[in-house]
Amino acid sequence: MTQNIAIVGSGFLGMTLALRAAQSGANVTLFESASEIGGLASAWEIGDVTWDRHYHVTLTSDSYTRKIVEELGLGDDFNWVETKTGFYTDGELVSMSDTMEFLKFPPLGLISKLRLGATIFYASRVKNWKKLEKISVEKWLTTLSGKKTFEKIWKPLLMAKLGEAYKDTSAAFIWSTIQRMYAARNSGLKKELFGYVRGGYARVLERFGEVLLENGVEIRLNSRIDTIERLANGKIAVSMASARRHKDVKPRVMRQKTKYAKFQAATAVVQGFSGAFISEPDLRADRVVPFPRNAISETFDKVILTCPSNIAAKIIPQLTKFEKQDLENIRYQGIVCASVLMKCSLSKHYVTNITDEAPFTGVIEMSALVDKKEFNRNALVYLPKYVAPDDELFARSDDEIRNSFLAGLEKMYPHFRRKDVLAFKVSRVRQVFPLPVLNYSRDLPPAKTSVDGVYVVNSSHIVNGTLNVNETVQLAENFFRDNFKQDAQDRQDKK
Repeated sequence: MTQNIAIVGSGFLGMTLALRAAQSGANVTLFESASEIGGLASAWEIGDVTWDRHYHVTLTSDSYTRKIVEELGLGDDFNWVETKTGFYTDGELVSMSDTMEFLKFPPLGLISKLRLGATIFYASRVKNWKKLEKISVEKWLTTLSGKKTFEKIWKPLLMAKLGEAYKDTSAAFIWSTIQRMYAARNSGLKKELFGYVRGGYARVLERFGEVLLENGVEIRLNSRIDTIERLANGKIAVSMASARRHKDVKPRVMRQKTKYAKFQAATAVVQGFSGAFISEPDLRADRVVPFPRNAISETFDKVILTCPSNIAAKIIPQLTKFEKQDLENIRYQGIVCASVLMKCSLSKHYVTNITDEAPFTGVIEMSALVDKKEFNRNALVYLPKYVAPDDELFARSDDEIRNSFLAGLEKMYPHFRRKDVLAFKVSRVRQVFPLPVLNYSRDLPPAKTSVDGVYVVNSSHIVNGTLNVNETVQLAENFFRDNFKQDAQDRQDKK
């Protein structure tokens, strides 16, 4: 019997799970509370440019990202570029992109540099990451690199990413970061090769959406889930929050305007509601689904939630008290990230790490990696600030953030002029990645819940890596293999 599976969340985790489930023969419905697919990898318009809402890069070692992009038919559209890394420290911009620049790095003496290099090399060789979960990142780095190097280099970088929460974070955090970045180099401290798909994730997501539709996946947008409950008959009821009423109750179909792919899906405004969904490529006006005017509820055989853990705890009322506590106790770090489109480049560095006081975590100049033709010959810069979900920065207006962040750029780059800014947009996400605290994996709740048929799998289950598209796709592949692939094979054998 064909299974009906619901997946909540259309980031790369949810989309990959939806694709694999559909390929195994299941009927799949993908629910997304936003008006577009992609989650943290979604794209938006800034000025006259469409590009990623947050900064992303593919490393040569990101095998899962490369494989899924190739499966979508875009593997030949990768561009690979040598990038440079900079530091802003003691009021100066310093390059640290190769061995010679590392040896000349002014903030540290020779002994400190050697210890720093040895720390990175040692971390790249460590395999037992679970052992590192029992040690604080401060203690581990201080022991390896020395107190001076920790205070001058490591602490500012940890503070920029984790804030004061770095004190509760295990050494596994910096280990996983070093592991990924070190793997991007050909060997030792040689130059890095970073990649991107022409057109950015806007193009990847368009093609991913098209492939999902071709495999029979129904994608519901603007569909926030209210509750998920197991019924007496064994089915799982998925209830959506009541949609806002629309004055114009006449159903209508609006074809999506896409830049790269022949994405034949349409956005359908459902009768009486402001919600929307993506349906089959041959969607016609006479096939608009007439959702009921009250609560929307459907039943499925299995439901997979990919939303943050605390949200999952709220919408699955049948979880045990201890399950809810475990999910709610997972601490997240948020981000306020500005995208700045400007006439002139800031520097030759793709990433500039900041060890001085600054209103943002770092400077990521995407146009140092991506061909400027993608940005109409302009420069695109990301200014991220990682903060706790309750940080006051979330309450600041776009104008306040703009003034603060541009003042920071003026301080760092004397040649920068505000008149060169063509567009400035702010993205706010309160829950981006879980904090890898001490003994994190030991206390992590399993993906399979006590509610039979209901699973919660999200970025909290990336226990030996950092949050990025590659780790997310790998998580999806492993989860499907461990929980669904054998079931699908058994059903096929019975036919």
